[in-house]
Amino acid sequence: MELFPPIPLAEWRDTKETLHRFAQIVGKIRLAASVQRNHWWNVPLHLTGRGTTTRPMGQVDGNPLFSIDFDFVAHQLVISVLDGRQASFPLVGQSVASFYRAVMDSLDVLGVRVRLAVPRPFDLPDSGRPYAEDTQHTAYDPGQANRYWRVLSQVASVLEEFAAEYSGKVSPVHHFWHTFDIAHTRFSARRVEQPRDVDPVTREAYSREVISFGFWFGDDTFPAPAFYSYTAPEPDHLAGEPLRPEAAHWVERGGSHLAVLPYDEVRAGSDPRSAVLAFYESAYRAGARRAGWEIERMACPGGVTDPRQWAHLPGGASG
Repeated sequence: MELFPPIPLAEWRDTKETLHRFAQIVGKIRLAASVQRNHWWNVPLHLTGRGTTTRPMGQVDGNPLFSIDFDFVAHQLVISVLDGRQASFPLVGQSVASFYRAVMDSLDVLGVRVRLAVPRPFDLPDSGRPYAEDTQHTAYDPGQANRYWRVLSQVASVLEEFAAEYSGKVSPVHHFWHTFDIAHTRFSARRVEQPRDVDPVTREAYSREVISFGFWFGDDTFPAPAFYSYTAPEPDHLAGEPLRPEAAHWVERGGSHLAVLPYDEVRAGSDPRSAVLAFYESAYRAGARRAGWEIERMACPGGVTDPRQWAHLPGGASG
């Protein structure tokens, strides 16, 4: 199977817009039915061998344990309860409104009681329109949906490999339904004092210094898929740091800087996996150097934390 298949935004924009809203509906159910984790780690979706999942949730809120899975092989949404009961329906041919009704009706049949606090899109152009009224977004091309999941899975594999090289606090590799990207974050132990007017979501997400790494599919403001990294809070002179490979560069966005590596440049190279790993590592070292992180002390070559074992790793201490 081709590593990083082509996924130009213009080719699947309509399907992406529908899927994004489907994912937000399921993600908001996850938000309502799960125990809050630090930095909102309970909220994103995760990859499976056939699609994405909420992972098990419920119980503490009085609901049975249940999970919701997108199956992008059979193109179904599957809701499963711990006692073995299950409900499913096809993704093809659904509008956002019909998908929303089918999800809520299926939960009701399974005895799961969940109410979405804000049953409309988050940070999308139609954020004022309830999901139940959206009959506009109906596009769902099975081939494009399957390719979206394959790209996510391949990026997740590279991010997992990169995550192994740091021994400090890290997030899972997870798929954010609000921005429709996949990301992994490294944390320092230093707290971040934030202004009083910062919203609660941002305050919790960025309560520590972070360097984040990920991939997005593109949107109206940046219409091309790309790998990215950012450091928050951004240290002085970050954008002056070198990045690898040559195609990587800094982009100013919203008053701060993103390290960006275009997806199509990676695809054209002879070793896409190594190029992405080199990019993430260079972006990490850029942010860590400028922010004063202890780079060598937090190193974890080959996923090993004991320095005495590093010399026994393939390739020696450098991995």
